[in-house]
Amino acid sequence: MVTSEDIMWMSATDLTALTSTGELKVIEVADVMIERIEKANGTINAVVDFDADQVRADAHELDRTLQDTGSTGPLFGVPFTIKDMTAVKGRQLTFGMVPLKDNIADHDAVVVQRLRAAGALFLGKTNTPESGYYGGTDNHLYGPTHNPWKHGYTAGGSSGGAAAAVAAGIGPIAEGSDGAGSVRIPSAMCGVVGLKPSTGLVPQTLMPGRYNEWAYHGPITRSVADNALMLDVISGPDAADPMTFPDPGVSFSAEVEKGVSGLRVAWSDTLGVGEVDPEVATIAREAVSVLTNAGASVVDDTPAWGNPEEAMWNNIWVPGFAAEYDMVDWETHRGDVDDNLIELMHEAEEVTAVDVGRGAAFRGEMWDVFSTFMDDYDILASPTLASAAFPLERFAPEWLEGKPLRSQILQWLFTYPFNMMTTPAITVPAGFTSDGRPVGLQLAGGHHADAIVLRAAAAVEKLRPWSEHRPNVPLKS
Repeated sequence: MVTSEDIMWMSATDLTALTSTGELKVIEVADVMIERIEKANGTINAVVDFDADQVRADAHELDRTLQDTGSTGPLFGVPFTIKDMTAVKGRQLTFGMVPLKDNIADHDAVVVQRLRAAGALFLGKTNTPESGYYGGTDNHLYGPTHNPWKHGYTAGGSSGGAAAAVAAGIGPIAEGSDGAGSVRIPSAMCGVVGLKPSTGLVPQTLMPGRYNEWAYHGPITRSVADNALMLDVISGPDAADPMTFPDPGVSFSAEVEKGVSGLRVAWSDTLGVGEVDPEVATIAREAVSVLTNAGASVVDDTPAWGNPEEAMWNNIWVPGFAAEYDMVDWETHRGDVDDNLIELMHEAEEVTAVDVGRGAAFRGEMWDVFSTFMDDYDILASPTLASAAFPLERFAPEWLEGKPLRSQILQWLFTYPFNMMTTPAITVPAGFTSDGRPVGLQLAGGHHADAIVLRAAAAVEKLRPWSEHRPNVPLKS
């Protein structure tokens, strides 16, 4: 007999095997998820737009479809959430901001269309920082998202609600978006799997411009197999995104079974872009070392790509955010919008066309260095972050206090260099600090190497299984 506890923690792969045969009704899954949201979400604040009646109605419709037609899909009956920066028709699209609190989406984003077409069950929308601008999740509209592993600590961001939901048993899969690590940061802090895919693999319309090769939709899951399965569903070209490329004809679900024998892995404890908590570095290094047991080689090496912080700031972040939210009169919203976000918008006014051009040139040079470096390796591994989760009242790790805004946002992230590329990077759970905070291992690949990073991630998961670890989430009575 399948229990509620079983359903709560079951993988998408196992869940759909039961729902697609009718052995488990989708409405049964829905009822378990609704109860979990009602009990757990009140303490972690991961889901910010939730309609229990709609979830039940959608579940009944899926059950009727199976009964009437036998039709299912690769994610039939699997609950999923969508970040509140991605459009779901008829639902809020606030970007976590008071000025946009009444904004309602008039369409489903392509990723939402594909998840629904695969038979997945939409649960609700998840929390994000205002405009998704930093690596935590807190805003004036909905408040903070707590880390399921350590209440009062950050869940990371900007897809913090998505990662916290998955970690807390609120659906096995979630959509996140990633502009400097916003899928991988919270996934690492919450002890789950998060992938930034290659540019053009998953159609995205996150930004008003259609040529933003640094912003991505990415799957957040509790297992690598589920991550690959979700990627199979949401990948592929679409005219909504002119950056998408033809279907590579690859089953990522099949690829994760191939192993890593012969793979060449470079390890870097900081990627040359910052400092790292020694405990975090040790945990991640121990995790990547297990790949040698599966036939891969691991050596210490770091690409000599210089410090990308200024180029990231001036060429991507500041101009991109300013353009996306140009409709907001920031000064009239002081007090209900983060002061740091307003500062960032004002910094955009000081960025010149020459600054942007210099940043673009740096990115080109960085690509040349990285692509040459990857001629010798299949994977570049590092800690995902320089720090495990820190208290919610902090904006960044303690050692960055007093540094400029851009340093506080970027210097503890080992994720953002890969947003300056077009290449994939995944984070997988590496272990826990001595006080129980999750640590992530980042595995990055070369050009269109999504299958390889998933294979490496699956090998780490197999050799250092983490599914038995579950957070003790405070529940509402």
